[in-house]
Amino acid sequence: MSTGHILLLGAIAGATIFLGLPIGRMRGLGRSTRAALSALATGILIFLLWDVLTGAVDPINAALDARHWGRFSWLAALGLAGFTLGLMGLVYYSEWMKRRGERRATALVGPGAAATDEFEHRTWLESLTPGQQLALLIAIGIGAHNFGEGLAIGQAAAASRISLAVTLIIGFGLHNATEGFGICGPMSGEGTHPSWRFLAALGVIGGLPTFLGTALGQAWSSEAMSVVFFAVAAGSILYVVQELFAVNRKFGHPRLVTWLVLAGITLGFATDFVVTAAGV
Repeated sequence: MSTGHILLLGAIAGATIFLGLPIGRMRGLGRSTRAALSALATGILIFLLWDVLTGAVDPINAALDARHWGRFSWLAALGLAGFTLGLMGLVYYSEWMKRRGERRATALVGPGAAATDEFEHRTWLESLTPGQQLALLIAIGIGAHNFGEGLAIGQAAAASRISLAVTLIIGFGLHNATEGFGICGPMSGEGTHPSWRFLAALGVIGGLPTFLGTALGQAWSSEAMSVVFFAVAAGSILYVVQELFAVNRKFGHPRLVTWLVLAGITLGFATDFVVTAAGV
């Protein structure tokens, strides 16, 4: 199979994320339905957290088992740094956005036009609803995760393991199809109806890295890079999961929410089994 064919299939695997995004445009959803969608998204992201942590930790464990202490220390440091960046970077960014919003609100009601100059025009991010901002963060975290998956596809193809590469593409394609639901969960939960352009942007952010990872993985193999991207994805997804738990508690349907979280985790593992079977 040619490089062009592998890249085309890698692009298709990333594009399947668009299959779940139209749910974000559904209107007239009741409170229980919105709770169910938010909880399903939470379950899928909990699975993805496990998935990316496994991807980051496995090479570190391999170095530890082989008693390669220098490589173990290097990969462990990269993993910790990436996880910290993914988690705490979003925490500090969220706090910065909140402080800016509070200063803007104060400036707009304060005396004098000079006080409003800095905040009279909102940035694109500030124009988004909280649910849309959370959806954007989910797409970024999933994008980092899918870049790591793309690296796995490209490296399998570079090693001439074409059957494994194709099976990974099929498995990741199924996997990515569920991620669109995870992205739309916060918007469905708050009843937001995003534009098609915004949904397309989320799909590109989450899905394009699969293709980019495939292209880079074919040309250059780097275990350290894989550890970093999976660790960053894990940190960002952990932040989003804890935010979604806070959203889910507001719905007041604990049994429904818990069942749908379980369903989301199960759905994630079900699609992952295809990938696991490919490596047997």
